[in-house]
Formats: sequence, structure tokens, C-alpha cells
Amino acid sequence: MSGSERSDAEAVLRVEGLRKRWPDGRVVLDGIDLEVRRADVVVLLGPNGCGKSTLLRCLNLLEGYQEGRVLLCGAEVSRGSAQGHAPTRDEQRAVARLRQRIGMVFQQFNLFPHLDALGNVAMGPRHVLGLPRPEAERVARDALRRVGLEDRAHDVPGALSGGQQQRVAIARALAMGPELMLFDEPTSALDPVLVREVFRVMRSLAFDDGMTMLVVTHDLDFAREVADRVLFLDAGRVAVAGTPAEVFASDDPRVRAFLRDDAERR
Repeated sequence: MSGSERSDAEAVLRVEGLRKRWPDGRVVLDGIDLEVRRADVVVLLGPNGCGKSTLLRCLNLLEGYQEGRVLLCGAEVSRGSAQGHAPTRDEQRAVARLRQRIGMVFQQFNLFPHLDALGNVAMGPRHVLGLPRPEAERVARDALRRVGLEDRAHDVPGALSGGQQQRVAIARALAMGPELMLFDEPTSALDPVLVREVFRVMRSLAFDDGMTMLVVTHDLDFAREVADRVLFLDAGRVAVAGTPAEVFASDDPRVRAFLRDDAERR
């Protein structure tokens, strides 16, 4: 997509003034504003404990937050609420609808060990979307094809490598037809060879399918190669934002320290 086309693209996700505190009063997210436009890949970087994963969990309402709001395709889908708020039945239904529209891939694969890959991927379309079994399995096979695993449809998770299991988890999210995909350190449990395998799939989803993504990762190569924008978080705030080139060239001391630490780990 050209720069002019991208500037006119619809904002799939907009976060305004999101604040979250832990029950003890500590602030973990302190006024997050961000926007992800259609077909963009936005990468969240930052030191451990800066709030990256918590932000993703708030967007999918796995965690509550106290202030701000989240809009999906221009419509408000969640708003901050008081600590300990018990959701009403209508709010619970709204959360379920939201999770159909925002897919999430976690660090751990969370696959059902007794189901084969096809069964794991077809479960959402069958039981959440209400598709008949043949249609759900057709959708699941297409999702497995998109991650390069159509030929492993009848293998149980224990017969798959860690990278293949994570690709099944990605297919499971894709099968719900989400408008936005959230990835929370999707390769942190994998060895380097399998990391490349998963990132190849994510790169294909971004470049070939135009999937809109918000990705938490410590893999700077992925951020450089695939991201349209990078947000660097520190102490629950967006400290630096821009293209990968702009962020990695930043003279902000927090970014420089983060990059030095990464270089020393390699």
C-alpha cells in the first residue's frame, strides 16, 4: 500500500487515554493513545514490565481498565470502569462479540491436546459462530492452509513441533475472521529456528493478506522488516513512536538503553 493510500486508510483500532491500575493502586498503563490503520502492522517494544502485554489484554477485555475507551472501526467497544466492576449480562455478551472481532495469539499455544489441528481450529467457528460442522471444517482447513499446515490437519498437538503448534494457534484465531490480530510475544517459548518459521507466517499474513496486526515482541529484526510503525513503551506510556527507522535511530536514552541491552543478549 502506498503512503498516500495508507494515510487515507480506515482506523481499525483507536485507543484514547487508556489507564489501568492494579488493585494496590500501582499504575501499569498511564494514558495510552494509539491508532492502528487497516493493513498496518504496529509493533510494541519496551522493557519487561512496561505494560505491553497488559495493554493487549485490555484491548481484548481479558483485563479491565479504569479510564479511557477503545474504538473498533470507529465504534466504541469498551470504556473504562471502576475497579472490581461486575459486568452485566449485556456487557458479557458485548465482550463475546468483541473477541470474535479481535483475534489474539498468546505466548503459550493453549491447544486442546485431545483434538487434532483441524478440531482445534474448527471449534470457534462451530461453537461460537454456530457454523455447521462441514462449513466450520472448511473454514478451519482454509485457515490451516494460510499458515502452511493443511497437510497436518489430523495431527494432535503432541505430534507437532512448538512452531507448528503456534501456527495452529494462529490459524485458530484466523478462522474467526477477525478485523484485528493481537500477538503477545508469539515466539518467546520457541527456539531460534522455530521463531523464523512463525515469523514467516506472520510476514505472509501482513504482506500477502493485508492483515491488521498489533504485535508485542522483543524481536527487533521482525520490527525492522515488517512493522509500519513502532511504539516504544516505558512505565506504562508511549515514550517514542514512529517508523522502525525513526524509533531505532532515536536519541531517547530509554530507547538507546533498550537497544544496548538487546545487543548484549545476542
